[in-house]
Amino acid sequence: MNSVSLVGRLTRAPELRYTTGQIPVANFTLAVNRDFVNQNGEREADFIPIVAWRGLAETCAKHLQKGRLVAVQGQLRTRRWEDKDGNRRLAVEVVADRVEFLD
Repeated sequence: MNSVSLVGRLTRAPELRYTTGQIPVANFTLAVNRDFVNQNGEREADFIPIVAWRGLAETCAKHLQKGRLVAVQGQLRTRRWEDKDGNRRLAVEVVADRVEFLD
C-alpha cells in the first residue's frame, strides 16, 4: 500500500506547466510541521514536493498561493536519473490524488 496524507502550508504558489502532450502538471512544496519541538523549543518542518496532474493541477494553480493551508492525499514516488555531469540523482515527491483547501 502506498498512501500519503499531509496537512501543511504552501511555501510558494504552484508552478503550472504543460507536457509535450499538453497535459497540465503543477508543482508546489508543502511545509509540514513536525509533532515535536527541537532543543531550542522551536517547531521544525519538513518540506515535501507535491505534483498534481490534469484538472487537479489547473485547480491548484488557479486557487492556491503561498501560505495557503491544504490537505494532500496521494502516493509517494521516487525518480532516479543521471544529470548532465554524470551524477546520479534521486527525487522523492508526493503525486497528489486529492487536494483540499483548508483556509
